[in-house]
Amino acid sequence: MILEGIVTTSDELGALNIAPMGPLVDDRFESFVLRPFQTSSTYRNLKISGRGVLHVVDNVELIARAAINQWEQLPEVESLPSGAGSVLVDCCRWYAFDVTLLDDEQERTRIECQVTDQGRRRDFWGFNRAKHAVLEAAILATRVGILPDSSILEQLEGLASPVEKTAGEVERRAFELLDQYIKSSLSTRS
Repeated sequence: MILEGIVTTSDELGALNIAPMGPLVDDRFESFVLRPFQTSSTYRNLKISGRGVLHVVDNVELIARAAINQWEQLPEVESLPSGAGSVLVDCCRWYAFDVTLLDDEQERTRIECQVTDQGRRRDFWGFNRAKHAVLEAAILATRVGILPDSSILEQLEGLASPVEKTAGEVERRAFELLDQYIKSSLSTRS
């Protein structure tokens, strides 16, 4: 199963990277597989440090901003007691991990990870249709230049309806941010 979440990593200078990531997980959540592109900061950071933190979140604006790397202000983080990573304060659960295998023979790298520590901050609030739509729009934002422009725009248009019908303020703001980013990115590519 793929679980949409956020991964934090740090580069060799300690700069924090916050990225949406959909790892392949199992029911026990003792290990998982990440599949970042080799052009991503997550890939570069994990290849160098071999560790990070996966977060389960229900704040879709956090996912949206991570997908397009646009922050009004970086989210608050706390260091793990071990010093081996940064945990987002606004998360439901977190899983610190070490890389056990990094196979970068393909463009989309396979990174096997072993959970080394974990914590729970609060209950998962849940997703309604609008939150799901924002999540899908965030994924579309990361596919600009990969998927055909017409496909992205068609899917984005279909996602607007659940947002209009079921969104709260956070979901509306996140969807608008992604909508503007995608349309701007596509127009500059034309």
